[in-house]
Amino acid sequence: MSGREIRLNAFTMNTIGHLSPGLWRHDRDQSRRYLDLDYWTDLARTLERGKFDAIFFADVLGIYDVFDGGPDDALRGGVQVPVNDPLALIPAMASVTEHLGFAMTAAVSYEHPYPFARRMSTLDHLTKGRIGWNVVTGYLNSGAVNFGLSGQEAHDRRYDIADEYLEVCYRLWEQSWEDGAVVADAASGVYADPTRIHPISHAGEFFTVPGRHLSEPSPQRTPVIYQAGASPRGISFAAKHAEGVFVAAPSKVVLGKQVAAMREALGQAGRDPRAVTILNQQTVVVAETDAEAHRLFEGYLDLASETGALVLMSGWTGIDFAAFDLDSQLVDQQSNAIQSVVKAFTRADPDRTWTIREIADYVKLGGDGPVIVGSAETVADQLEAWVDDTDVDGFNLAATAVPEAWEQVADLLIPELQRRGRYKQDYSQGTLREKLGSPTARPSRPIPVAGHP
Repeated sequence: MSGREIRLNAFTMNTIGHLSPGLWRHDRDQSRRYLDLDYWTDLARTLERGKFDAIFFADVLGIYDVFDGGPDDALRGGVQVPVNDPLALIPAMASVTEHLGFAMTAAVSYEHPYPFARRMSTLDHLTKGRIGWNVVTGYLNSGAVNFGLSGQEAHDRRYDIADEYLEVCYRLWEQSWEDGAVVADAASGVYADPTRIHPISHAGEFFTVPGRHLSEPSPQRTPVIYQAGASPRGISFAAKHAEGVFVAAPSKVVLGKQVAAMREALGQAGRDPRAVTILNQQTVVVAETDAEAHRLFEGYLDLASETGALVLMSGWTGIDFAAFDLDSQLVDQQSNAIQSVVKAFTRADPDRTWTIREIADYVKLGGDGPVIVGSAETVADQLEAWVDDTDVDGFNLAATAVPEAWEQVADLLIPELQRRGRYKQDYSQGTLREKLGSPTARPSRPIPVAGHP
């Protein structure tokens, strides 16, 4: 069997517990080693052995404190806290790999674009062009207040800020230093030609950046841009900026609608509807046989935390799930956090209703993405069906117990997908953007910069 090539990222976080709360207690889980650099370099080698496209780092700059009105359950259960900076891991992981990409989540809400643009150029240089940026706007009030704000900006207003933030970054990355500005002529003593390095003269509603980019052009200049919003405003933002879109749909029905909406928005924005790689959050439990995979799954499930799942859902949605009876049905409601999470469990699938208890059972292993359990053949069948039935391009694979979850995928699942002609046999050469199919290291579409001739 053959068909469209499936894309796979590894989805993780620099923390004790990412999307399977409680699994840090498993006797084979090593996530308590997240403070050990060898843990991350070993993971990088495993993922490159499996020919993953990239490792996709989630991140938050706050504590999940919506559930039961405070942070105690998040702190007690290690639910995405403590959490360290993912950026510091990337150069070390890049140093032990040649091809693996690195997609880093960073919010536009709390850091000025001028130093951030330099940070990304530095990473692009150190990885030799293997860096991507998952652009998020933030959703935790606990983060906003620690930056001196009264709380999060309104949902759509955050995207207005993000639009201008990217405009500033694009101008720094793409317009400030011309090609050939770096001369490096030892005889004349000229390293860079100042006539070819320009101030960007940006004065907008949210940011003022008059000067020049601090970094010389990196291999990609602009990192590969990912975006993770599925609200109407998030979709329009992705249609304008994204090269990859990350969603978390609990069913094929929901995912098919999200993919179709994204493809339609791309067309309306004047872009090729197939120009963006769309990835669904998914968790797989793979073993030599179906029976062994289900045995592993049951062992993981025994340690997964229902309270931890509701802590996550409360933080993602801004709704305190401790206030509801577990057997009550979740109903659609407005939120200033991740609006698409609520809608995925309420309005997106007319044939499915969810109680709070069912949501907790679903989320406690793998978060708000579906879980597939079985042998490599069974899981490959299911992933192929998700791709073929929904038009999604691939998956951000979350983990259960680590590192065995990644080793199962690298050593069992990916060889099966390769055998079927559904996964690459080897990496392409070039930057991350080129490895993902672009003919050029720099963005192949015009950078949408206001006032740019």
